[in-house]
Formats: sequence, structure tokens, C-alpha cells
Amino acid sequence: MTEEYGKFAEVYDLLMQDVPYAAWSRYLTGLLSAHGVAPGDRVLDCACGTGAFAIRFAQAGYSVTGCDRSPEMLAIAQEKARKAGLSIPFVQQDMRELDLHRPVSAVNCACDGVNYLLANEDTAAFFGSANRALIPGGLLLFDVSSAYKLEHILGGHTFGDDTKGCTYLWRNHFDPNSCLLEMKLAFFRTKESGEYSRFDERHIQRAHTVEELRAALRLAGFEIEEVFGWPGREEPKPESERIQFVAKKRAASTEK
Repeated sequence: MTEEYGKFAEVYDLLMQDVPYAAWSRYLTGLLSAHGVAPGDRVLDCACGTGAFAIRFAQAGYSVTGCDRSPEMLAIAQEKARKAGLSIPFVQQDMRELDLHRPVSAVNCACDGVNYLLANEDTAAFFGSANRALIPGGLLLFDVSSAYKLEHILGGHTFGDDTKGCTYLWRNHFDPNSCLLEMKLAFFRTKESGEYSRFDERHIQRAHTVEELRAALRLAGFEIEEVFGWPGREEPKPESERIQFVAKKRAASTEK
């Protein structure tokens, strides 16, 4: 896994303000509905960050719990939910070691959470943990930034932006041998006085292949329902930048 988010939580929503959360959430609730998970059912949103998906799931009528490793992210998520008039439990848990009081109908992990699982053991731990958190026949939804995206769209490139209250520089290096993308980010927070403060973050993501993830899901007790090139409903193409997985927990009578 990567380092804790820390100060990154303070600027996360600024950096993600162009993400189409509303449309993305409708896409995910459409997948839930298509596979029999209806409003009122219990949903766990893993690696929930500042709560963008969890809040929208709750607004769509699902009984949602959000979990994340970062207490700073969770504090922001809780405040956003409160302002939206929602009562959502947000708990600090590692997605590889989920511990729920009651099993849920669906586990969701959106926006690269699985990319932060860097070793095969980490991926297996999450899939196994999610399987145990689900009711028989429960659904696991997750997406990954594709290997193509990490190597060719992000790897070797530098990005930057000057937004209100924050300027950042984002440098990326992809190692084809380890299939890891190292992201070095420098943030400059501006103050009303014109002064600024700097902090740095280092994040690492893994380029998982579709074949690797399919195999790991089967070993963890899932049947793979669908794999899409996000945000559509078609088979992934070689240059798809995001891949959506839909998997179902095998019934106890068929588990091996």
C-alpha cells in the first residue's frame, strides 16, 4: 500500500473537482440494480476517501457504510455527509482486513483503490476480505486504471495546475519490470497574505492486468459477471483507460 494520505486530504477535493461523480455514481447504481442490489440494501464503500460515492449511494436510497485507512479523509467525509443531512457511518479500516457487524449486499471500491494494492498478496487479501463481508450471492464492484493508462498516459509525464488555494506539480515514472507507477506530487497552499506552504506526497500504483484480476477473483470465491471498459458496457479495448469489474460471491454450496 502507499503512504497515508495525511495533508493530501486537505486538497483532495480541489484536485478531484472535475471528476464526474454524479454520472459515475449513476453508472454504479445502475450496475447494482442490474444485478439485484436495490435501494435499502446494505452497501460498503471501500477506500471511500472524502465520501463522494458513499454520499451519492445514500442519496439513492442505499444503506451505506464508508471505510478508508485515512482518518483525515474520513473526517472530511463525515462532515460532508452531515451537511448533506445524511447519517452515514464512516469507519477506519484497511480494505484488506474488513470487519463488519453484518454482511452487506454489495462492496464497492471505485476510483483506483485496487491500483494501490501493490502485491499479489494484497490483492488476494482484499478480494478474500470482501468475499467474507458479503452475503451469499453478494456483489463486488471495483475499477482499476488500466495498465495502458499507467504506462502510456501517466508514466513518464509531468502534470501541473494552478487552482484556487492550491498549486501542484505531479511527476510520474513507470517501471515496466515491476509494473509500478511512482507518482511524486508537490503541493503549494497559498494564503491570503500571498505566502505559501509546501508539502510533498509519494504514491505508488500497480498496473494490474485483466487476466491477473480475473484469476485472483476466482481464487477468492467469486464468479465474474462482467468486465467493462469504463464508463460503457462493452468489452475493454487495448487502449481502455479504466476497467470496471462486476463479480458475485459464489453460493456456499458451490464454493471449493
